[in-house]
Amino acid sequence: MVETVIRKRIEILADTAQVRRVTSAIDSAGITGWTILPVSAGKGRDGLWHEEHVTSTDKSLVLTVASQDRAAALAAALAPLLSSHGLLLTMWDVEVIRGDRF
Repeated sequence: MVETVIRKRIEILADTAQVRRVTSAIDSAGITGWTILPVSAGKGRDGLWHEEHVTSTDKSLVLTVASQDRAAALAAALAPLLSSHGLLLTMWDVEVIRGDRF
């Protein structure tokens, strides 16, 4: 059987204009990789929204996987932006193969 290890999967929903700040924080936390996905629509506490290139309110989802320590460092770095810039950060345990990469 293939051996797995537990890591944190982190998803950050942000206005696309904030993605560079998010990826810089990921890099600064020592996390080695990330993926950015466009998000076209959603619904939250404030109601429905959809991508809007004219007013620059389009959103992106930034995905990464990290060790517990690096995930905690990233969460601490992004904590001030969660309210001020409306970021949504979620993380949970996942099993990964080749855990030395994360």
